[in-house]
Amino acid sequence: MSANTTEIIFPCPISKGYGIPARQAWLLLSVFLCYRLTLACLFIFLFYSRWGSSLISVDNSRLYSYSAYSYLILSLISAICIIWRLTSYTLQAQLLIYSDILILTLLMHACGGVNSGMGTLLGVSIASGGLLVGGRCTIFFAALASLAVIAEQIFADYTGSFQPTHYPYAGMLGASFFTIALLSYILAKRSEQTLLLADQQKHTIIKLEEINQYIIQHLQSGIVIINKKQQVQMANEASLRLLNLSVFPINLDTISEHLSRAFKSWLANPEQDFVLLQLSNHSEIRSRFIPLPTVHEFYYMIIFEDIALYNQRLQQSKLASLGRLTASIAHEIRNPLGAISHAGQLLSENPHLSIQDLRLTKIILTHSGRVNHIIEDILQLSRRSDSRREKIYLKPWLTQYMSNFILEQDVTAETFNLLQTGEPLCASIDPGHLKQIMDNLCQNALRYGKPEDGPIILRALLCQQAPCIEVIDNGTGINHQYINHLFEPFFTTSSSGTGLGLYISRELAELNQAKLSYQLIDEKRSCFRLCLQDANHTLIEI
Repeated sequence: MSANTTEIIFPCPISKGYGIPARQAWLLLSVFLCYRLTLACLFIFLFYSRWGSSLISVDNSRLYSYSAYSYLILSLISAICIIWRLTSYTLQAQLLIYSDILILTLLMHACGGVNSGMGTLLGVSIASGGLLVGGRCTIFFAALASLAVIAEQIFADYTGSFQPTHYPYAGMLGASFFTIALLSYILAKRSEQTLLLADQQKHTIIKLEEINQYIIQHLQSGIVIINKKQQVQMANEASLRLLNLSVFPINLDTISEHLSRAFKSWLANPEQDFVLLQLSNHSEIRSRFIPLPTVHEFYYMIIFEDIALYNQRLQQSKLASLGRLTASIAHEIRNPLGAISHAGQLLSENPHLSIQDLRLTKIILTHSGRVNHIIEDILQLSRRSDSRREKIYLKPWLTQYMSNFILEQDVTAETFNLLQTGEPLCASIDPGHLKQIMDNLCQNALRYGKPEDGPIILRALLCQQAPCIEVIDNGTGINHQYINHLFEPFFTTSSSGTGLGLYISRELAELNQAKLSYQLIDEKRSCFRLCLQDANHTLIEI
């Protein structure tokens, strides 16, 4: 089990399990190295100390001293390699285990063989090998240590170094090595799986936290999280925008003292969970309090919403109900209207009618058609579909739209002049709704904008960080006393108009979070401006 398992010394299959992080693997290797340095120093200390004879019995002083000093020198060299990363992790780990088996076996022989108890230290090395390298190499380390112990006993028996030899004890020691290797292998596998599961859960939590932060920061409603002391823990961008704040607020009274008092009142009376805030720019913000209990601490969430947007939703709901009602009425009117129109048409074909009667039948047909046009607009309003906004690049869209509109209206290309800014404009709107709005504005410009006096201008520009489309005609403009009623239903200054075109256009614009407005240019020319949502900064609505 290593951070890098591609390089080995002996043909030993390194574990191809889950592995552990490289930083933790090097840390484990450093801990084992500290153990080796401590053990080497202890061997040398016992050799020269007067208390050493009572703890260990050295039969071969030269072999013991050489082995102990070699153990210390190798450990110091390994420390340099580990600190400066001069060798790969796998190479260094295996060198430590192999040198442990060799030197500890020599020390065991110098102290009197397996009977000295020095061989038990090999069990620590085998267990460490299972944790540091893992895989079938752990069994290889156990087999190598067992062979080293048996070889030491055979050598001692052959040379008569000490009597008696203990082959059964050596065999039992070898069996214990395999048991330790198996247990360390199982332990390493379980630790690998635990680390993998913890790492997966960590990444999952991080991803969920990033998603939550993205959603919160891109909500259209402002959100502020506070604790019981009214200290602000978090605030999204929408809250700063709605509250006209440029910096992150520290306390609730920093936002508004009235809001702080309302929060205290809500804690005493939870039923009163909202308050209206009057900002310095005369806009109203609706605030709502929601408790957020957690395991360790109790937090509170304040949701800020523009009251104009809130009222707009209520108005859209009312208009939807009114649209269904007017649609039902329109269907009921359409049947008798069709009969009237058909009867008037048949009556006009009577050859015995006088000129005065023919003029009356013409009036019947003209106003029947006008009423039918009004009914068509009402039905179109009631059949209005939900907005399915898309990302639209205005430059190519307007170019294509102008080409199609000129063909549909059978006008010359010089009738319109399309002006576009050099910077890219990207809007978020339903393409069908945008076409319907532009059709109403361009048809009104053709009808009332005096195109014979000059081309009608279509201009795309960036206004207050929002992509906008302007339709500018050559008409005399709308009287100031009528401007406030311009977008009201059935308001018209023309005897042939229904007064629903601009009303429907504004409703479609608001449905797509856009704004349709009117202004005079040079106090005489009419300009309808449609400001759209920037597709690159669209907020999530709740």
